[in-house]
Amino acid sequence: MKKWIPIASGLLAGFIAATITFADFSAKTNTEAASSNKSDAEKVYVPFGQKDDYYLFASGGHSGQMFIYGVPSMRKIRTIPVFSQDSATGYGFDEHSKKLMGGYTWGDLHHPAFSETKGDYDGKWMFATDVGNSRAAVVDLETFTTKDIIKVPNTAGPHCAAFVTENTEYMFLPTRFAVPVGQKYESLDNYSQNYRGVMSAVTFDEKNVKLNIAYQVALPPWSYDLSDAGKKSSADWAVMTTYNTEEATTTLEVNASQADRDYIVLFNWKELEKMVKEGKYEDVDGQKMIYPEKQKGGIYLVPVAKSPHGVDVTPDGKYFIASGKLAPAMSVFSFEKAFKAVENKDFAGERNGIPILNYKSVMEREVNPENALGPLHTQFDDKGMAYTTMFISSEVVKWDPNTGKTLDRVPVQYSPGHSVAAEGDTVSPDGHWLVALNKIAKDSYLSVGPSHPESMQLIDISGKMKVIQSAPVDPEPHYAQMIKADKIKTINVYPKDEKNKDAVYKQNDTKIVRKGNEVHVYGIAMRSRFIFDAKAKRPDVIEVNEGDHVFIHLTNIDFDEDITHGFAINSYDLNIEVQPGQTNTIEFTADKAGTFPIYCTNFCSALHQEMNGYFLVKPKQ
Repeated sequence: MKKWIPIASGLLAGFIAATITFADFSAKTNTEAASSNKSDAEKVYVPFGQKDDYYLFASGGHSGQMFIYGVPSMRKIRTIPVFSQDSATGYGFDEHSKKLMGGYTWGDLHHPAFSETKGDYDGKWMFATDVGNSRAAVVDLETFTTKDIIKVPNTAGPHCAAFVTENTEYMFLPTRFAVPVGQKYESLDNYSQNYRGVMSAVTFDEKNVKLNIAYQVALPPWSYDLSDAGKKSSADWAVMTTYNTEEATTTLEVNASQADRDYIVLFNWKELEKMVKEGKYEDVDGQKMIYPEKQKGGIYLVPVAKSPHGVDVTPDGKYFIASGKLAPAMSVFSFEKAFKAVENKDFAGERNGIPILNYKSVMEREVNPENALGPLHTQFDDKGMAYTTMFISSEVVKWDPNTGKTLDRVPVQYSPGHSVAAEGDTVSPDGHWLVALNKIAKDSYLSVGPSHPESMQLIDISGKMKVIQSAPVDPEPHYAQMIKADKIKTINVYPKDEKNKDAVYKQNDTKIVRKGNEVHVYGIAMRSRFIFDAKAKRPDVIEVNEGDHVFIHLTNIDFDEDITHGFAINSYDLNIEVQPGQTNTIEFTADKAGTFPIYCTNFCSALHQEMNGYFLVKPKQ
């Protein structure tokens, strides 16, 4: 026993010495201690039963959809159909979404933007634009479904939208392509005289969930790229970048890059609103159109390095930062200096009737990080530091807008267009996370043929910048916004709508009503059957005549979250979805005689396979 005493004493002495030498006795919370010791994998790992801290809403570009990811896990959790059909949910096939689509089958979704209150995301609505067919949409964040789409007249391709003002008073939709007003035919030889880049001021009626056009502005025939709204002291203003101020009409990669400088359009939306109230506009095909060369005031030009892409307002609202993709520099402009220049009429002439502010009077500083090429888009952290994507040098550069000093940089794979920081477009960004939205991802994932997926890379910006996760994504992550998860309050089921004449909530109320050659089916879906007429010999059968105009109004009476039913008719190219408590309608002509099985397309229970019926179409005599 005695021989163990010196051994134990030696072990104890060694432990004490090691503790004194290596232990950190500074005050730390458990969270801080755990975070500082986490591996990259642990930082992105969200254990089963726990949830991500943020939603990331990413544009789907030419897919026409919006993609939702969790951060930090980078797991894709939802696709929201917006501008394109989606057979999985029946979007574009049921009557509501088919009407929203307006006859189009695809779209090019760009620049999602959350509704805001006092410059912060409020988690209620998400807006987006369609470059392909000149539309704008609003998504309800209670249900993650598209509620309204508006076709924007007199414009072609609202690329640099949507961006909303501080309290969602307006969503401005400037156009990427200049066209004659109304998109009427006009020779390109008359481009400078008869083409315009129209900007639309869109309002959102939250009570009626409707988008409306308040007024439009007939800007010069340039391309309008990206934009942002002011904040705090600059909240009444907004900015957007332009290119092709050369007004070229062909071979733009050469001819639209001739001038040494293009412009930022700086405008006071409250002043424009006042003009409209005072009747200072022209009626153009029912739209209130402001012509800046005629209705003076409220719109100014700021010279900027040629072919700028992004323009971003700092969280404090004091500066706007423009990135010239053909000039390896970011220009920091002062709102306060711009206001003084406007007040003092410190102009360097006019262009197309719009005053040009003196560059040196407005510019705060030019920032040119060493060897950084192709600056495109800037986001911000909780300390107001800027993070700019460098498309050509494939990196993200962190720098101080107040000094221009480069603070950090990290390479990404490859060619980042945009980036998104946690709450990064608000008056109070969160910091910690930044996601690079990369255009090219070769060498990163398993080969899927000649075309590679795009990627998003998660960057920890809480200390020295570090890429800790990479995720392949659906096309195209053109732009994104990231919101705190607890700001979004979703519903579990759709509430009963007793005023909806198409809704049926009791089995005995189901019925099939014929009005001439028009047939209305008021049915229900429930685990695990359809009931179309409770009094019929076979309640899960619909029988019509060839040529009948059929309306099927289907209500999901399973008031239990995630019990979603689908409804498809075999060989009739039809499918819709009804979520818990929801009523949905599909309308079509029974133009094929025969026997067609009906079935539930969305797995709903152990007896999902048994949830079917028949659609019988009697042939014409």
